[in-house]
Amino acid sequence: MNDSLAYLRTPVAIRERAAKVLKYVEDGQSQWFQLDPNGLETAVQVTLAVARERFPDPATIPFHSRWRHFESGGRDRWKALAERLKDLPPEEIARRRMDLAVVSVLLDAGAGAAWSYREAGTGEAYARSEGLGVASLHMFANGAFSRDAKGDPLRVDAERLAQLTPMDIAVGFQVKAHNPLLGLEGRAELLRRLGTVGLERPGALFDIVATSARDGEVKAEAILAAVLDRLSPIWPSPRGDVWEHPVVGLVPFHKLSQWMSYSLVEPIEGAGLKVVALDALTGLPEYRNGGLLVDAGALQPRQRVLLEKSFAPGDEAIVEWRALTVALLDRIAEHVRLHLGMDAARLPLVKVLEAGTWFAGRRLAAERRPGGGPPITVESDGTVF
Repeated sequence: MNDSLAYLRTPVAIRERAAKVLKYVEDGQSQWFQLDPNGLETAVQVTLAVARERFPDPATIPFHSRWRHFESGGRDRWKALAERLKDLPPEEIARRRMDLAVVSVLLDAGAGAAWSYREAGTGEAYARSEGLGVASLHMFANGAFSRDAKGDPLRVDAERLAQLTPMDIAVGFQVKAHNPLLGLEGRAELLRRLGTVGLERPGALFDIVATSARDGEVKAEAILAAVLDRLSPIWPSPRGDVWEHPVVGLVPFHKLSQWMSYSLVEPIEGAGLKVVALDALTGLPEYRNGGLLVDAGALQPRQRVLLEKSFAPGDEAIVEWRALTVALLDRIAEHVRLHLGMDAARLPLVKVLEAGTWFAGRRLAAERRPGGGPPITVESDGTVF
């Protein structure tokens, strides 16, 4: 078995190990889950219903990325900021968009049900991922991550990140005793580490990725490779989002890194490059996509305790849940394309996630549990989910 770090950082490895976990479950060996094909069809139908409701014309489905959260409430917040950057060359605008996307993604772990962000100017309140996205964009707009907050606010600089404190995040995210945010320390620590990885700014990833371009095209896998190569020192474990399963061995996910990679596609394409082979990257094994599978009945818990106690990210049950999510999202995507009459080129997995699976998971969670939390509880440290 290839357990080299280089291999474990590839989407091929993520799918290969996820497939092994799926077979293990299908063979009836798992003590945690069993697979129900009828439940999987339910997950497909719920995803289709959400997709058709949100996008009557499937050709308009956008990428699943952090940029959608910046548009929460139907407001294109980036457009207003871009107006302030219009005299810069496209490459520098791409760097600044990547500055924002990287920092925002690293702040995107589960917020908890008690937290929300009230946007100045609109007075609208946003919770969970939308709130985290809007709050981080406003921190960026106010120069919170820039070495020159007054003169050149719309950028992120390593020297500023290295000095960030939990209090800086608490102020920017309106954290108070009655408005608590999970993983505050972990988020601040991730950004501080980002300031020490040897990049003057996160947007320098644009130049690294651009060097891999051939005939104006960049492979999505090259974006992930750059993210994992340059940002891996920020993770608490040297392996990153890779976990041990007692039967399958090491199982990689790189969820946050892939979410970041998906979120860098639009800035890169904005600079005139075309990102290709998007389906090389995998579905995101987080609690909305994974929750869809449990709540739809595709993954049936074999033990009641799975729904009753809290688990650590490295626990066998969570490793299995996340691996099954990766494998089954590919299957859902195939069925969704068949129903919509589209191929993988026109409806890559990243668009199925947006159309779909993530919002379907949220909808079922809201129907089944007060507060809309996930069916299985994971103790997040701000770096996994």
